Amino acid sequence: MVRKLVAGVDYGSDSVRVLLADAVTGEAVADGVCAYPRWAEKRYCDPAAVQYRQHALDYIEGLEAAMKTALDRAGEGAGQDIIGIAVDTTGSTPGPVDREGTPLCLLEEFKDNPNAMFHLWKDHTAVEEAKEINEVFSAGDIDYTKYQGIYSSEWFWAKILHTTRVDERIREAAWTWTEHCDWIAGLLVGNVNPDTIAHCSCAAGHKALWHSEFGGLPSEERLGRLDPYLCDVAERYKMSPVPAGTCIGTISKEWAGRLGVNPEAKIGAGSFDAHAGGVGAGVGLHTLVQVVGTSTVEMLVDKPEVLRGKNLKEYCGQAEDSIVPGYVGLEMSQPAFGDVYAWFKELLLWPMRQMEIPEEILGREQRQKLTDYLAGQILPSLEKEAKNCIEEDLTALDWFNGRRYPKLNESVRAAINRLSLGTRAPSIYCALVKGTVFGCKRVYNSLVDNGLQIDRIIAVGGIAKKSPFIMQMMSDALGVPIMVCKEEQMCAKGAAVYAAVAAGVFASVEEGQRTYCETYKANYFPDDTKRGMYEQMYEDYLCLGEAVETELA
Repeated sequence: MVRKLVAGVDYGSDSVRVLLADAVTGEAVADGVCAYPRWAEKRYCDPAAVQYRQHALDYIEGLEAAMKTALDRAGEGAGQDIIGIAVDTTGSTPGPVDREGTPLCLLEEFKDNPNAMFHLWKDHTAVEEAKEINEVFSAGDIDYTKYQGIYSSEWFWAKILHTTRVDERIREAAWTWTEHCDWIAGLLVGNVNPDTIAHCSCAAGHKALWHSEFGGLPSEERLGRLDPYLCDVAERYKMSPVPAGTCIGTISKEWAGRLGVNPEAKIGAGSFDAHAGGVGAGVGLHTLVQVVGTSTVEMLVDKPEVLRGKNLKEYCGQAEDSIVPGYVGLEMSQPAFGDVYAWFKELLLWPMRQMEIPEEILGREQRQKLTDYLAGQILPSLEKEAKNCIEEDLTALDWFNGRRYPKLNESVRAAINRLSLGTRAPSIYCALVKGTVFGCKRVYNSLVDNGLQIDRIIAVGGIAKKSPFIMQMMSDALGVPIMVCKEEQMCAKGAAVYAAVAAGVFASVEEGQRTYCETYKANYFPDDTKRGMYEQMYEDYLCLGEAVETELA
């Protein structure tokens, strides 16, 4: 019996992972991972300036190494069994390219210039440019921010505007800019030419503001107000976007050889990692997927006719054919969730990490062992005690990294109210958990209040798997059952679904999901006896947020 495999390639912030799956059943066969070597050394990055850049060679070398590992683990002949490959990446992660579509960082004269690299999603060097863009894009007969809300410094146009202002050599050499997800998929089919490269719907709609209502990208007149160079980029954005799962061609002879795979393998259009993760988890009509990690991303899809006429710009980002083709993809997020707890842990560990403790009191080796032990035990211990603190009236805001949705405001910050000399560490931890859960509730309520139907929530990520305390509180506060996804490689699994569709195994992403995605039963059910308590606490959370924003105004 001939084996057929698909490869889902997941480019994360730190590494690339290749998942090989049975094309027909979706069963995982093997995987391989490779950390980016230059990124691991923090080359081209300046955390003080919130500058995070990645070299294209990390992407290329990482793919070759991760694929080799996966194929070795899959057994003899696995490469020739691959019939489809699809890629997801972080985003918005654009990079400057020349007339042929070659990233400038691959050219000798720019090989060590940070501005020639791909600008990772979390690069925030363009905060001032984002402010300008918001003012220009939202003023006039067409509001180009109407489907995404306030434009972020993390996104396509802001990064281009900033870098071409501060580096004249890049401005002169960069014919245009290409998103990582589009470039790597184009590389595999041997077509990175800016005139014909495939643009994926995810990046085009959510980050570049492409929309059929506008006839494409924001107008030349509006882009020209910011900088004529942006008009050049828009004019060179030749191809209309295509959904993930679309076959954009057959792997090139060169890359079939470099990866050791079937030269007839089909390549799917790229996608963003969170969107692929949503597909791998089972996002669909009336099913919200929440990726709960250091931050959160919530995803939902709905029919265009349901969303038509709704003003949702403050509550979510919308893009046509993103996440699941045929629907409008909606994405929301909280910029801080698990990293709030990590912050509190590091706060409590300060004496162990920073104080000078004489060796006669605590030796260096013993100190390191104790620090490592405490680092692993603090949060579980706090969580155990926090279960007895839920009814306390301490209120915390989750805005440690500002707020994205609803109503983006990157200037607001976190706060804790009603502290006293009797407040203990478990009480603060419990308040922080309630703050992050209420941030999720604010996102959820904004969708429901605007008439969107949500029948179930699927939670993905380490926190969802490891913390029953947090997940039960979320179910109680939202008043809905929550299902926890067991899949470990969610983004790569979603990319594998896209690959199977591109290869013709399934007629649609939804059909592929029915085979590839796990069957769920609710893990957490809301306790109706706590509904009134959480509603009052949520009102306190909203009041604290209003007070903080009023103070800043």
